[in-house]
Amino acid sequence: MHHFAYSLLKARPHLLAVTVAATVLTGCASKPEPQAAPKPPAMQSSESANTTTSANTNANESDAQAEASIQASSFAHWKQEFAPRASAAGISDRTLQKALASAKLQPSIIRLDRSQPEFTRTPWQYLDSAVSAQRIKTGKLKMQEYATALQAASQRYGVPAQVIAAIWGMESNYGSNFGSFSAIDALATLAFDGRRAEWAQKELIAALRIIDNGDIDAAHMIGSWAGAMGNTQFLPSVFLQYAVDADGDGRRDIWGSMADVAASTANYLASSGWTASEPWSAEVRLPSSFDYARTEISIRQNSSSWAAEGVQSINGQALPDMTGASIIAPAGARGPAFMVGKNFRAILRYNNSTNYALGVSVLSSQLAGNGGVVADWPRDLNALTREQTKSMQTALTQLGFATGSADGVMGPATRAGLRQYQQSQGLVADGYPTLELLQRLQAAN
Repeated sequence: MHHFAYSLLKARPHLLAVTVAATVLTGCASKPEPQAAPKPPAMQSSESANTTTSANTNANESDAQAEASIQASSFAHWKQEFAPRASAAGISDRTLQKALASAKLQPSIIRLDRSQPEFTRTPWQYLDSAVSAQRIKTGKLKMQEYATALQAASQRYGVPAQVIAAIWGMESNYGSNFGSFSAIDALATLAFDGRRAEWAQKELIAALRIIDNGDIDAAHMIGSWAGAMGNTQFLPSVFLQYAVDADGDGRRDIWGSMADVAASTANYLASSGWTASEPWSAEVRLPSSFDYARTEISIRQNSSSWAAEGVQSINGQALPDMTGASIIAPAGARGPAFMVGKNFRAILRYNNSTNYALGVSVLSSQLAGNGGVVADWPRDLNALTREQTKSMQTALTQLGFATGSADGVMGPATRAGLRQYQQSQGLVADGYPTLELLQRLQAAN
């Protein structure tokens, strides 16, 4: 759902003292209050104006360089302080000196981590991209090219080859894009930044342990800005638990060995509860009287019980046997509905997003030569922005419909509050957020 400095500090501790002292003094010194700029004369020559502009630009650049220098010194000090923790966790001095000491601060990662996308996507927009014609075509070619590795993993772990290939396609577009960041750089930067420090520090130690184990070296441990690595986009802690050496070369290589990639993916899904006797889902048709408050992954019963309530397969056939199945309607009452079970929840463990799990499921179906989603999506509806969702949550709370915190995310609590409001208005209570509902709520307030 990614060296030299350390050695120098160990060899010359007095340099560290100078660096830290400078950093502390810089951090403690209060910045002088900016003086008011002199009022410019009524008329200023272009030469004078250009000189002033150039001076301001140079000053800004100098400030930025000074700030970067201070941050780099602080990062070097953080690495020196972190090293004993990693050593206590069993990481060798050799790995600390070669991998941790040369880790570089990546300011772009801090910006990416702190940024939150303003716009969300509807399920059909997500699927249009995730299960594009090109991804299906490429996936079928990749399944032929790597049939031996995929079939071996499938037979060993009971996960269909097309599902393994679909995960691969979703995670890294079949290996064409698994990121360009050093996992050590990424996790050290996140650990230093502090927003998710404890999590990042644990993942960084896991990444260093992978290097210690000889699975990969730091230079080739490449992944996303968030520390997810290789073809499968495993976090280091997940790698340690689920990565598999399927080709027998003594290394678990999710970067360059397709045998290891396929087996590691299948092992993760199998360990997450994949059940070979059940499908990932079945697209269904719901009765007109269906209570959409029950379209939550947390509500589970056997498929026979759903059938007794009037739930039918979209193709008219009997519902497949599934235990602990849920009904989901990702686009509300106007969109497709699916009965999902253990295998869908196993995919959710890979990436806890309904859209993601649906994407893997639909892509695997297409790779197997079956059709996609049958029912139409309500493509006339637009996704709410995060700010609009916050406004909806606030409006619902003001009207007495609890939604939890106004965080801009449509979680179970917000859907429950929205359903209660819809029921109070005599509307179909599917909990799906629309601009029309937002406008009604705002008008009511």
